[in-house]
Formats: sequence, C-alpha cells, structure tokens
Amino acid sequence: MRMLFALDRKDYAGCTHVHRRDSARAVIIRSGCTAMVYSRKYDYYKFPGGGLEPHESPVAALQRETMEESGLRIIPASIREYGFVHRIQRSMTDETECWVQDNYYYICDAEAAVRPQKLDGYEAEEGFTLVFADPLTVIHTNRRPKQTPYDPVMFEREARVLEYLRLEKYL
Repeated sequence: MRMLFALDRKDYAGCTHVHRRDSARAVIIRSGCTAMVYSRKYDYYKFPGGGLEPHESPVAALQRETMEESGLRIIPASIREYGFVHRIQRSMTDETECWVQDNYYYICDAEAAVRPQKLDGYEAEEGFTLVFADPLTVIHTNRRPKQTPYDPVMFEREARVLEYLRLEKYL
C-alpha cells in the first residue's frame, strides 16, 4: 500500500520505548459525501475505523471497527487499498514513550442498511454519530481549534486524507 504522507513531530528524542497501534479506516463515498463518525461532544469528524487487535489483519479490523462505530456493514468484494498515513511522535501521556501508528485507508462500499452501533464507553460518551458529510465541511471543522483530550494531529490527518481524495477526483 502506498504511503500518502507522514505526520512526524520529531519530538521523540530520549524516548526509551515504542508503543505501536496501527488502525484501519473506511472511505465510503455516496453522492460526493463521505461516511464520517462525528463527535457531538468535541465537534470533530473521523473516518469510521479503529485500532487493529493483536494478530488481526487491517481488512478484518476495517470491517469490525466500521460496523462497531458506524453501524455500516462493508461489502467485502468492494474493498480497495487507498493508502496509509504514518504517524510518529512522543506519547501525550508518557514522555519516555514514542507513539508509532500506520493508519490504513480503504475505499469501499457498505450495505444501505445502517445497523445499531456497538460503541465503547468513551465513544458513547462523546456521542459518536454516523453522518455522510461534505468533505469541505469536515476539513473546515477539523482545522478549527477545539478543546479536546486528543492530539490535533488526528484531526489534521483526516483533513489531509480528504484533500488527497479530492485532488485524486474521488470526491
């Protein structure tokens, strides 16, 4: 899979260990809009998907996480590699830890029916909601300063992937 871009803070000198948590994310496009998970609490968007479990393939995580977060069941035959974003930086919670993550993006289709979400506690508390959003709205929203417990790199990652999708005429 091709690397779309890297998000490298170069702030990890002195780290003594690495924490790696790769993820898989769904790019589902309908009528020029993209399926996004919207956080009502913190006002940001992210592509459906999430972290790979130990020994889980990116495609298996893509299907599982998309279903859990959005209620969308991906059509397996539609899954196509798009690209990945490599992220590396010092951990926000442990100054001796380097955080490394490859975020794998797949263009795919989903069944029309939306099933109930199976949200983790923090996802439910944030009010994760499936929306089909205009890419420019997502880009603008994710680039506005906001108070969240998250590193803004996550918001920028999603905005830049949308810009790539627009540049390459997927949107």
